Amino acid sequence: MTSPESSGASSGTSSGPMTGKESAADGAPSAASGEQDGKEDIAALAKGGRTNVFGFLLRLAARLPFLFIAGRIYGAEALGRFAYAILIVEFAAQLATLGLKRGLAEQLSRTKRPHVHVVWDGLLVSLFASMLAAVLLILVPQIMFPNSEINGLDRFLPLVIFTIAGADIALAALAYRYDIASTVRARSIVEPWTISIAAFLFSYYSLRDGLILSYVVSMIAALIASLWPLFKSYGLPWGWRPKPIALAKLARRNMPLAAADAAEWGSRRLDLAILGLFASPAIVGIYYIAQQVASLPQKLKTSFDPILGPVITRNLEAGNMKAIANQVSQVGFWIIAAQAGIALALAIPGEAVMGLVGPNFVGGTGALAFLLAAEAVAATAVVSEAALVYIARHRNLLISLSMLLLQAALSVAFIQICMRLGWPPLFQAASVAAALMVALAYASVVKAIFLSKLLKAPVNGWRWSLIIAVIVATAVGYLATYLPEWAELIIGIPMILGSYAWVIWKWGFGPEDRKLFKMKS
Repeated sequence: MTSPESSGASSGTSSGPMTGKESAADGAPSAASGEQDGKEDIAALAKGGRTNVFGFLLRLAARLPFLFIAGRIYGAEALGRFAYAILIVEFAAQLATLGLKRGLAEQLSRTKRPHVHVVWDGLLVSLFASMLAAVLLILVPQIMFPNSEINGLDRFLPLVIFTIAGADIALAALAYRYDIASTVRARSIVEPWTISIAAFLFSYYSLRDGLILSYVVSMIAALIASLWPLFKSYGLPWGWRPKPIALAKLARRNMPLAAADAAEWGSRRLDLAILGLFASPAIVGIYYIAQQVASLPQKLKTSFDPILGPVITRNLEAGNMKAIANQVSQVGFWIIAAQAGIALALAIPGEAVMGLVGPNFVGGTGALAFLLAAEAVAATAVVSEAALVYIARHRNLLISLSMLLLQAALSVAFIQICMRLGWPPLFQAASVAAALMVALAYASVVKAIFLSKLLKAPVNGWRWSLIIAVIVATAVGYLATYLPEWAELIIGIPMILGSYAWVIWKWGFGPEDRKLFKMKS
């Protein structure tokens, strides 16, 4: 039951992500095999979830040193300049992937060609798109640095687009074979630790350019860490011949998916872009730190996309819509539960968390709280979209665009209110974060309802046990705020997470949920 907008996943021959499972000859699996496949899908999702949680902890441990170095050594103004430039470059890289971060799973599941050839088709078409984006930004570098002078090699920063897009596609290809460990290694170990170490070393060379140089080095390292396992898994593309017409069709076909990816990515950057039009680089730098802290739990849900995509596409092949609804709901609950706990643990002692970066950054605590809340409410939208991009990609794109319009309108309106009331500039930072939270809540409700209607099955990752867990953790966190700042971080955060996790485990988790913690799935 796919709409006219369907990606076509219901046709063609599926080679599958090396699972060894085949549909029945007539394409209609038996009830027993469908139930078994459903259990194996949940097991695969649980395994990916465990890896992602581990990756989150690694990324947290690696990202905090960078934020500390950036705030304490480089300062808010240099950080704001860096943040805006990277915002533009990463947006261009997001477009240059042409939706293949999620669309590659569909291409691989429907082709009879060697998978390594399909992957290299994707890398090549992304190379062309990256080239166009890089040339544009090199010719007009003011897009990246609207409020500061162009210095040294600033103009050539867009060359890093090739490394970002290439790594994303390589990791998507590995995820199709359920290799999430490579994503964790590249994005949660190599990339953040490289940028942290490089930022410290480059601080002795230039406080003006050190952050940008360290970013370039980290992206190159992440690309190498992505391509090496790709070659090991898929091998070299022997006999591959680029097909220009097929590549053009691939690019055109993926445009709605690329736009949806850009809208999802843009919703996490539009706030910074709008704030940069009204506030000073120092305020932008403070907001960037809050955004980076809040983006840590975001990785929990975005990293489910590679493992969720192949599972959804295979069930679309089999026409098993109820299984898709169950998987989306299951993953949605896992993400909401994890992000709510992390949000409480980082928001309640927010002043102490922001104070780690520097005393000038404590004023960003309000923005941090709204951003963490936004990540929690966005979980349903993200997992719903993981299915919508294959079933109704055009209408999903329209919903995403309407969310961006709502976010932009609310951001400008809230900033204007703050300015008219004469509130301090940091209130503007909190206001754009609040606008993001409202817009993401809207997208979650609309996309979940829309997907439920398409699948003719309920899609809901919410459970009432979450409220009990939030109340208990908030009470524990309130008591922790009476501790000294160092104890609030070292003792308070584990206490908040521990009390929250205990309630969720006791009253929120069922048998399927506990598969997330079984080492053999």
